[in-house]
Amino acid sequence: MAVMLDRAGFTDFTVFERAGDIGGVWRENTYPGAACDVPSPLYSYSFAPNPTWSRRYSEQPDILDYLRRTAKDAGVLDRVRLNTEVTGAEFDEETGRWRIETGDGETVEADVLIPAVGQLSRPAMPDIPGAGTFTGEIFHSARWRHDVDLSGKRVAVIGTGASAIQFVPRIQPEVAHLTVFQRSAPYVIPKPDRAYREWHHRLFRALPVTQLAGRLGVWTSGEFLTMALTSAQPLGKIVELLFRTQLRLQVPDARLRARLIPDYRAGCKRVLFSTEWFPALTKSNVDVVTDRITGITPDGVRTGAAEHAADVIIYGTGFKATEFLAPMRIRGAGGRELAGEWAGGAHAYLGISVPGFPNMFLIYGPNTNLGGNSIIYMMEHQCRYVLQILEQIAAGRASVVDVRREVAESFDAEVQRRLSRSVWSGCQSWYRDESGRISTNWPGLVWEYHRRTAKPDLTAYRNLAPTTAS
Repeated sequence: MAVMLDRAGFTDFTVFERAGDIGGVWRENTYPGAACDVPSPLYSYSFAPNPTWSRRYSEQPDILDYLRRTAKDAGVLDRVRLNTEVTGAEFDEETGRWRIETGDGETVEADVLIPAVGQLSRPAMPDIPGAGTFTGEIFHSARWRHDVDLSGKRVAVIGTGASAIQFVPRIQPEVAHLTVFQRSAPYVIPKPDRAYREWHHRLFRALPVTQLAGRLGVWTSGEFLTMALTSAQPLGKIVELLFRTQLRLQVPDARLRARLIPDYRAGCKRVLFSTEWFPALTKSNVDVVTDRITGITPDGVRTGAAEHAADVIIYGTGFKATEFLAPMRIRGAGGRELAGEWAGGAHAYLGISVPGFPNMFLIYGPNTNLGGNSIIYMMEHQCRYVLQILEQIAAGRASVVDVRREVAESFDAEVQRRLSRSVWSGCQSWYRDESGRISTNWPGLVWEYHRRTAKPDLTAYRNLAPTTAS
C-alpha cells in the first residue's frame, strides 16, 4: 500500500508499525524451518520480481530479506514509524477524520485509515489446565525461544499444523525424545521444493519472462486447487491420492499410518506441504499421541491417566485468525464499535469496506484469505482498489466514503451462501469463528476477485460525489 501511494503521488501518509522492524509474520516467526508453502515466484510482489531467491519455496530469512530490500528500494522506509502500536481509532463525524490513538498516548488525525494487520499475527495460546505449574520452558512457535537449547531434551509439541510440520523435522535429530500431540491429523502432500542454482539466477536476470512464466504456472495450479475446495470438489480426490501415496511410501508402520489419517475431507482444514513430516514421525525418538490432553503437570503433559515427561513444551497451535483487528478498539460513525458490528462474525464488502466506518479500508480483511493461491496477489488487488478510491477523494470528487449497508449485506450473504457449499463447511478449523461462520476465506477463484476489484463500483458507496453537490 505504501509503495502504491508513493508511486501515485501521495506524499502525506504514515505507516504505524508496533515492532522495531518491518516484516510482519516473517519477522516474528523465526522457528527452525520456517518457510512459505507458496512458491517464491508467486509469493512476491508483481512490481518487484526477485531473481535471487535461494529456493523455490523460500525460507523465513530469505523472505524477510526480500521484504526489507523491497521497502528500501521503493523508498518507503522513511514513511514507517517503528515501535508505535495503534491501540484504537475513532471517526469524528464533524471533521470527517479519524483520530488514531497510539500506545504512548499520542493522538494522530488522518483523513483515511487503512488497517493492514494481517490474519496470522496473534498466536493462539491453548487454555490447558496446569500450564502455569510446568517447571520447564514453555513457548509458542511464533515466539521461538532461541535461548533454549533443545539438545538432549525431552520435548513435547502440542499441535500439528503448518508451523509444526516445519519445525518438528528440524528439531527431531537434536532432541532426546519428541512427543507430538495430535488433535486431528492434517493432509500433508509432497512439497516440490528445490534449491535454485546460479544458472537459475542468471537465467532469471537475462530473461525475466522465464520467472514470469513460473509465476503464471504456480498461479494457474493454485486456481485448480481452489476449484477443488470450492466449485469442483471432486478434484479434491487428487489431493487425497497424493496424501495417501506419500503416507504409504514414507510410513511403513501400519499402526502409525492409521493415526495419521484425517477423519475429514481433504481441504476442509488447511492442506499442508512437506516431504519431511512423515519421515520425522517414524524416527525411534518420536511418539505421536492422539489421546486428548487433560492437563499440564510440573513435569510434562497428561492425557487421561498417562503422563508424558517433558523438559520443554512447544505450542504449535496457530493464530487467532478470526479476530482480525483485535485488540485495537475501532469506533465508526455514531461511536459504533467495530466489535459490535462484527458481533455475529467479521464481514466487509470485498473484504475491504465496513458499513458505518467511513474512509476505513482493510487490507487482508474478512473473507479474503485463500486455500490454494498466494495472498500477495489478493492484497495487491485490494491496494489498487483502495488507491482508486483515494484518488477520487484527492481529486475533490468525494470527501467521505461509506459503503452502503444493503450492498455490504448482500455481498456478505452471497459469500456465506457460496462458502456453505465449499469443503471448508465440513469441519471446524481456524477458517471459522466460534459461531461456525467462515470469516476468513474467499469463496471463489482469485481471478474472480481480480475482476471484482479491478475498478470500484461507486454506486456501492454513499457520499461518493462532489462535496459541493452534497
